[in-house]
Parts: sequence; structure tokens; C-alpha cells
Amino acid sequence: MAFDIEMIKKVYENMPSRVDKAREIVGRPLTLTEKILYNHLWDGNPTKAFGRGIDYVDFAPDRVACQDATAQMALLQFMHAGKSKVAVPTTVHCDHLIQAKVDAVTDLARAKTQSNEVFDFLSSVSNKYGIGFWKPGAGIIHQVVLENYAFPGGMMIGTDSHTVNAGGLGMVAIGVGGADAVDVMSGMAWELKFPKLIGVKLTGKLSGWTAPKDVILKVAGILTVKGGTGAIVEYFGEGATAMSCTGKGTICNMGAEIGATTSTFGYDDSMSRYLRSTNRAEVADAADKIASYLTGDPEVYADPEKYFDQVIEIDLSTLEPHLNGPFTPDLATPISKMKDEAVKNNWPLQIQVGLIGSCTNSSYEDISRAASLARQVADKNLKTKSQFTITPGSEVVRSTIERDGFIDTFHKIGATVFANACGPCIGMWDREGAEKEERNTIVHSFNRNFSKRADGNPNTLAFVGSPELVTALAIAGDLSFNPLTDKLINEDGEEVMLDEPTGDELPAKGFYAEDPGFQAPAEDGSSVQVVVNPASERLQLLAPFDAWDGKNITGAKLLIKAFGKCTTDHISMAGPWLRFRGHLDNISNNMLIGAVNAYNQKTNSVKNQLTGEYDAVPAVARSYKAAGVPSIVVGDHNYGEGSSREHAAMEPRFLGVKAVLVKSFARIHETNLKKQGLLGLTFANEADYDKIQEDDTINFLDLTEFAPGKPLTLEFVHADGTKDIILANHTYNAGQIGWFVAGSALNLIAAGKA
Repeated sequence: MAFDIEMIKKVYENMPSRVDKAREIVGRPLTLTEKILYNHLWDGNPTKAFGRGIDYVDFAPDRVACQDATAQMALLQFMHAGKSKVAVPTTVHCDHLIQAKVDAVTDLARAKTQSNEVFDFLSSVSNKYGIGFWKPGAGIIHQVVLENYAFPGGMMIGTDSHTVNAGGLGMVAIGVGGADAVDVMSGMAWELKFPKLIGVKLTGKLSGWTAPKDVILKVAGILTVKGGTGAIVEYFGEGATAMSCTGKGTICNMGAEIGATTSTFGYDDSMSRYLRSTNRAEVADAADKIASYLTGDPEVYADPEKYFDQVIEIDLSTLEPHLNGPFTPDLATPISKMKDEAVKNNWPLQIQVGLIGSCTNSSYEDISRAASLARQVADKNLKTKSQFTITPGSEVVRSTIERDGFIDTFHKIGATVFANACGPCIGMWDREGAEKEERNTIVHSFNRNFSKRADGNPNTLAFVGSPELVTALAIAGDLSFNPLTDKLINEDGEEVMLDEPTGDELPAKGFYAEDPGFQAPAEDGSSVQVVVNPASERLQLLAPFDAWDGKNITGAKLLIKAFGKCTTDHISMAGPWLRFRGHLDNISNNMLIGAVNAYNQKTNSVKNQLTGEYDAVPAVARSYKAAGVPSIVVGDHNYGEGSSREHAAMEPRFLGVKAVLVKSFARIHETNLKKQGLLGLTFANEADYDKIQEDDTINFLDLTEFAPGKPLTLEFVHADGTKDIILANHTYNAGQIGWFVAGSALNLIAAGKA
């Protein structure tokens, strides 16, 4: 039975009249994206047309989803909001705090012991405030959402950048920071700049070795990690409708890697099949009744250049399998060219580990196609040359593939099955030997491959591919192996070729799980007690940030001038630091420790202007804070790329940083900075980045005149007494300036003024 079916029916009940009205107001046919957005306006019925990339718009999302690492801070903030229950359906999923080391059973048991305090906290807060709770081992948030909550035409937000995975079921699903989630959970409107639209037309049909993953790997190569910023990507065409629902989810999932607000597909038969297979026939029946409203208008797809800001066309019939990487998910290489690229760049050819699964690629279809290759190891008398691991996306998927014999197939080739959790994909992998920091190659079907991302080793070169390609490469153990053309030598010395992978879109016997892992909240949570030990190292109740004093910020010191790529992994690392995600003081000790200092090209080594000595970034920030000296961070392009983790904004705020001045921001991080009462600014002239010196003192000259559309003027005073005046742009509207003035958006909610 479907969760929240009455809410879904209400969305569908409103949709035809609202979409018809929006079409009338806009004066043209509508994309699917526009239909969903106009159907979810906070004020209800559309009354005006919005400018793409211009207008800030208030929306009313249908639901909120949180994973355990970010849920801690989100729920700690929600406890300050003064609400007795969440205003929209909300779920918490325990998937980030389970480290992959031995196997599923061992690792899950260890996590339940090590993180019991956090799991108990999340369970009790969920129980108190009417939040659905998915226990450790139930699965990865995005797979569980796809299986249970996502629905065509819906709108949701989630405290994880890969919330966008739900676009595979025709949603507009957007990753946000915890403060945004608190707004919606508290019954407030959620604000988003009306996005631009990128259309991707898929012609032809996938076949052979090519998989849905290759579509987004190709798109990432075209758009790069920032090409989708401020835009929603809408996929359409015969190639889209011919693809499985979970394949669509994979494509949408990795849309986060191009900076897109989200990605989505129109409702079709594959989505109906998936809904029915996951016991949601009632949703499919309701969607069928308004099917024309759950996809773009025919005129849009017939002449996409008229309706999208950018159009990309990909012929799936000629698309090659791709490997993207290392160190960035947009370095796209067709498998036929990988050997030459690897030799040219001196990438280690021997593959140490192949890893499949994760939230991106752990569907039944993915696993069944990988298993078809694993069976060939025995059939063709081969031996798997690399270590091989599988991370199921949910207990439902795990139980089903175990019943259907796939896990036994993987065990026969020496594979390790990890827990139904994020594991290596987010750095929760206790990889033996990683501490030696040896240069090595791994291949995986995850979404991100930043330096240190999987195992903490900066010298691990990670390449992203489809599960079937990763499986083939793990069997071969060689990065230069092309399964479409190359032969392997089996244990008898014979040349053999791997047959093309095959698999089933959905399980013939249906999905199965004895216990999916869901805990429903109490009907009345008023008597539920939430206790946080004041001496805890894992959890810490929050104190409100101070409001702005109404004066210009003066005498600020440069904390760090970050050089090159600075993702949220650089600003607030995951891996072992995940254990402190509920304790702001403790996790602030990882602030910017991965960022490269432009002046000495070192990480976690910046000059303390009060002492003249070099020290760790958090230590210098704490020194400035203790002395009552404000500080400022300077960065490069696409600053804050990657995860939605708001800790990357809360930590600088907590340690006394007043402003972050960069060449450009990733969308979620810029919003997170605003929500926490920080100034997120961009250089009016990017060349001014080079004028900033290590010993600079910074004065704001006109912050007292802070207003929408009006740049701010900063004075950088150098050690020799000379000065540079730098103009900084911003995107704050009046409401967001209110967040800054109050000290944070949450302060306004708690005061009942939001």
C-alpha cells in the first residue's frame, strides 16, 4: 500500500486546473518541469509568469526526506522551531553512519553499537514529531524513497544532494540544507529562484554494454560540474520512454554532479510498471487518470529549442559505455579511448577494487545485469582479478536479489556484500592499506570520485562507470580492458570474450523483504522525551547565532584563500568525521582542512595574523573568534560543489567567519550560507581574486546599506598599508537579507517572524 495516498490524490486533484491556468498565463505550451512548479506554488493557483533565473518563488513541497548524517543537525534546528509536529510528510533514513569493512552483518552490528546514541536520538525525535523512521540497515535514503515515496508530478526536498534521484519517478526532487528542510517541516514556504531549463532529447535505444549510467556520464562530459547550475534538466524522447524507471533514477541521481537543481522525466509505462511492482498500484491508477499533465506538452518535445534554454541531443543507439574520472565526475572517456588516455596520463592500469551498488546503481536491473557477468566467470573458467564489492540500496533489493540467487552468484566469484548503506560511496570504507596512500586505481558505479572521497587516500584514482562495466573491469583487473572488443585469457589459457550483460527490469516474482525496516511515529508524540547528554561527543543542542549588530564589519582577517576546486568535502569532510555531524563544536574541527591554501599550496596550513605562525585552519579560526576578530574566506569557481551538507556553512558561522567571497558558488552551498546568516558574495571582477594577499585586513564600507541588487564594497588593507577596493556582488533578496539581519533563518522562525 502507498504511503500518504490522500496527499498524492490531492496533488493530482489540483494539478489539471493549475496547469491549465499556468499555460494560459505563460501563453504557450509547458514543459513537465513548469507544470510541477506551477502546481506547487505556495499561494496555490498561478497568477503570474515567472522569469527563469530571475524571480525568487515560494513553493509548497509535498514532502521532506533526511538522511542520518544531515538529519541530526536538521532535527536539532527543528527542535528550536517550537512546533509540535511536522507540517508535511517527513522521513529519516539511517544510511550514512554504517562503515563498510568486513561484511553486511558484521558492519551493521558494529554501527549499531558505535552510533547507538545517534540512532536513538533520531528515533525518538522522529517518534515525537510525527516523522517516519527507517532503521539502520533499511537502506539508502534515495533508493528507499524511490521504492516508497516518490510519485510522478510530486515535489520534494531532501537534506542530501542526491535527493534528485526521485526524478526517475517523474518528481521535481531537490537537495537542500537542513535549514531549508526545517522551513518546510515547520509549515513555511520554501524559496527557490525559478530555474532555467535544459532539455536532453534521447533518441534511439540502449543496447548491449551501454546503460543508463552512460547517458549521465556523457551529459557530465558535455555540461561539466557546473554547467547545470541554476537549471532543471528534463529528459524526453523515444530513448527516455524506452528506459526503465530505475535507469531514469540513475541519470537523475548523477545530475547533482553537473550542479543541476534537479532532473526529471515525464510519466510513462516504465514508471507505472515500477509503481505497481513496488505495491503502489493506487498511485499508478491515479497518475494514469491525469497522464497528460505528468509529462511535457507535445509541442514542447516536438520543437524543444523554443521552450528550453539549452537543448542537448544524444543518440542512445550510438552511445558508448563511458568511464569518468579520476578526481572529477565530468572527465568523460568512452571505453574505446580509455587505454590511450590511461597510458597518456600514466594512470595505474591494474584495478585494485571494483565496487557496484550505492544509491546511484543498486536497482534490481543493475544487480541482475552485473550478476549475468559474474556467472560467466565460472562458465568461461575465468578468475576475477580485482577485489569486488556490492552495496545493495535497500533491504527490499537485498532480500530480493538473495532470493533470486544473485548474492550467491557474487559470493562464488569472491565478492563481498556490504550493508544496505552508503559505505564506500561517501568515504565510510575502512579500506585495508589506504593509510599507506599508495597510488592505485579503483572503478565504481557511485556518483562522485573526488580526491579522498572513497577511502581517504589522495592517491586513489577512482573511475565512475555502470555496474556492468565495473563488473567486467573487475573481472579483467585492467583499466585498459574494453569488453566490447577485447578477449580475456581463462584458467586453461584459452581466449574468451564476455557476453553482453543481460537482466530483468523488475523481479518476475515481485519484490520481497521480511522486514523493510520502517518505524511509524507515535500518533501523539507529546509525551515522548528527547534527551541529549550535555557531555556527549556526538550530539550537542544548538544555541542561536547572534544577530547582526547593524554596523559595518571591520578589522576582519583573511582566514584562507582557497585555491582551485573546493567542494563540500574540502570544507567539511565526511568519512570518520560523520560521527560528529550532530555536534557543531566538535565537527567544526574539520572546517576547510581539505582546502588548498593559495599562498603555500598546502592543506590545513594557514597564517594566523595574530601570532605570525602557521596552524590548522580551525585552530586559526578559533584564535580569531576568541580575540573577537571576524574572519573571511576567499575561494575560486563553483565553491561548495558537491554535497548538500550544511555543516560546510554552519562551521564557518560557528567559528566566526562573517563572509565567503568567491568567483562563483554551487547553488546549495550558497543557499546554506544565506540560511545561516553568512554573507555569500562573488567578485564583480574575478581578477580581483589575485589582489588578495595573505596578511590582508578587510573592512566592509557599505554593509549598512545592504539591499537587493546593490553590490557591496570591501576594502582590503595590505600589510604594507596599501589598499585595494573590491566590489562584491550578491543574490540576496529582501527576505534573505532578513535572515542575515536576524542572525539566521531559523532565528526568524523561532521568533515567529518568518
